[in-house]
Amino acid sequence: MMKKLFAFIAVFGMLYVGASNSVVAQDQTEDTTATEQVAAEETAPAVDLTADAEEEAAAEAEAGKSLHSQLKQKFIEGGPTFMSTVLISLILGLALALERVIYLNLSTTNTKKLLVNVEEALDNGGVEAAKEVCRNTRGPVASIFYQGLDRSDEGLDVVEKTVVSYGGVQAGLLEKGLSWISLFIALAPMLGFMGTVIGMIAAFDAIEVAGDISPSLVAGGIKVALITTVSGLVVAIILQIFYNYCIAKIDSIINNMEDASISLIDILVKHNLKK
Repeated sequence: MMKKLFAFIAVFGMLYVGASNSVVAQDQTEDTTATEQVAAEETAPAVDLTADAEEEAAAEAEAGKSLHSQLKQKFIEGGPTFMSTVLISLILGLALALERVIYLNLSTTNTKKLLVNVEEALDNGGVEAAKEVCRNTRGPVASIFYQGLDRSDEGLDVVEKTVVSYGGVQAGLLEKGLSWISLFIALAPMLGFMGTVIGMIAAFDAIEVAGDISPSLVAGGIKVALITTVSGLVVAIILQIFYNYCIAKIDSIINNMEDASISLIDILVKHNLKK
């Protein structure tokens, strides 16, 4: 009985020692794993911080480039020859467009106020007073009124013909220069496309000389070739906006001219001008 008890105690002791050793080994393994994780976590932020610092430096360098520097770089990449022609089209087209915009805004007249002033002048001082009002008023409507009043002594038929004829002259003056703007609108994309085609030919020549279709070589050539096309399209879009504005402004002025001319004839009839 005592032997069995001692044997049981011995077996239990061995099992206890083995379990203790297993637990200690497991704890050591967990401690080692935890230590490695801590070391990795401590090392990882340093790498991440280094990568983040490099990315931030690159972003700051990219953001530091001004718009002027970027445009200059693209101008050089696209090739000075065709990029210069596109730039000249933009400068000349903008010059003509701005001149038309200024001229059309100066040609805009408050026709209702002018009609009131002309009618008051006719009531108080006659035709000469009305002509003086037209001379002191800016715009094509006042010029048409002046020409009609200047021939008022020849009858209403002559006044109507004069107003219609001189109205056509003023409409032509309003539309002056628009054909050149439309030319540059069409010319800029064509020059860009020509630069692209020539750039593609140069890219294929480089591939033929190299004897290998390198992705970097093909991509670089195509990129440079397409810059001229983008530039030409941007120029055309800018000029097209100005062109449409001028067309709308001219239509508005011509409509006011026609309405005001009819009102002038009515005023002259009201003042007993005979046919």
